Amino acid sequence: MSAFAESTSETASVPGAGADLLAALLDGMDAALCAFDADGTVTHWNREAERILGWSAGEAVGRRGFEGWAARSADAEETLGRLMGAMKGPGRQVHEFVLLRKDGGRVLVRSQAAGVRGADGAPAGVYCAFSEVHVQLDLERSVALSEALFDDASWGVVLVDADLRPAMVNAHAARSFGAGRTALLGRPLGDVVVHGVEELEAAFQHVLAEGTPPAPAEVWVTLRTPSGERRRCWRSGFLRLASPMTEAAVPLGVAWLFQDVTEERLAAREADRLRFRWSQLHRAGAAAAECEDPAEAATVLLEFALAGFADHALVDRVAGDRRLTRALAVPAAVPGPSSPPVGGGIPLRYGPRHPALQAWDRVGPVRASAGRTAGVWAEAHQWPGDAAHSLCVVLRSRGRTLGVLTFLRAACRPAFEREDVVFAESVATGAASFLALGDGRGDGVGDGRGDGDGPPAAY
Repeated sequence: MSAFAESTSETASVPGAGADLLAALLDGMDAALCAFDADGTVTHWNREAERILGWSAGEAVGRRGFEGWAARSADAEETLGRLMGAMKGPGRQVHEFVLLRKDGGRVLVRSQAAGVRGADGAPAGVYCAFSEVHVQLDLERSVALSEALFDDASWGVVLVDADLRPAMVNAHAARSFGAGRTALLGRPLGDVVVHGVEELEAAFQHVLAEGTPPAPAEVWVTLRTPSGERRRCWRSGFLRLASPMTEAAVPLGVAWLFQDVTEERLAAREADRLRFRWSQLHRAGAAAAECEDPAEAATVLLEFALAGFADHALVDRVAGDRRLTRALAVPAAVPGPSSPPVGGGIPLRYGPRHPALQAWDRVGPVRASAGRTAGVWAEAHQWPGDAAHSLCVVLRSRGRTLGVLTFLRAACRPAFEREDVVFAESVATGAASFLALGDGRGDGVGDGRGDGDGPPAAY
């Protein structure tokens, strides 16, 4: 047997503790390993090779090549020649060939072979590590998947370590955060997420402790970007990452995959809001039609309209001298100490820049908000004390202005937007129709806006 075989032959040729150590190293490898001396005789055969092919080390060591046992006769010489060619070539050589199991089955394997040289530098043999092709393909697919996720994925992918800090970020996620890929690594998410970071970290901790959740979750976050804060909705999936190299599952972190669904959620929310509002308006019309008193019908209409839209609705009627008087307040139990009484014909002490007067003057909607001094603002405008946002629309019927309808929201609600104006004007049209009936003539007491008169007087 050659020098390679003598130095690396079956464990019996290595004396004492060295043999035990070598046997433990070879048998503990995850890959199948065999070795040949310069003549092509098998000198090593570990347990993984035995598991794949079924041939034990005692049956394999000492045979020349694979002929007559681990390969078909027609293929054995070619297979051995390809493997032994690595003894003279540089580096490792990769081959695929078919071997035979002990039970007669065929196995397609992929091998990496490299030459071994003796102390004198002469070729001494070849060692060959091999595995089933499908196992190698699985590994390659896993690597390819990882590379694709972190290069070309249309989802954001973030690997979070056990300390809840990003350890890897793909390009899509970096764009979503408005930062560079490396700028996020090792930093707390709170540096870029203003609101919603508590929910994300709670999700990470739950996954680390309990495992992967059964379904994706939607998380609203507010991001801090150079252009200002942005509110986004991310549909997120979480996967716990555990080390495959340990007996017990040791969490390495969490894989967080997310997709921006902000536009879809805002569109769905707007559709739901519109559907509810117009349903309320339909129900209000049906309920108001049963009221004999026009003022009661207008009140019923406003009560339905307030649901989910505003906190207060006020109707100010036009008096004969172009002054406004308070005709309706919904809800009725919130006048407040500074609010004017409903009815009685007492003119409202509105200043020249009051939103209701501006709406009357323009014959169009006017939106306004209080800012930080909501209480003072509401009192100055003679509105309920909790008012912080207003929307004033005119009440028109048969070409004349009957008054102004004002919707008010508290500070806890958002300001009125353009989309709210359409609904408010629709409510105003219905309310004006009922109020016009109460005027007897059906045309109300107008300001003569269609006659070219000037703006209303200020009080």
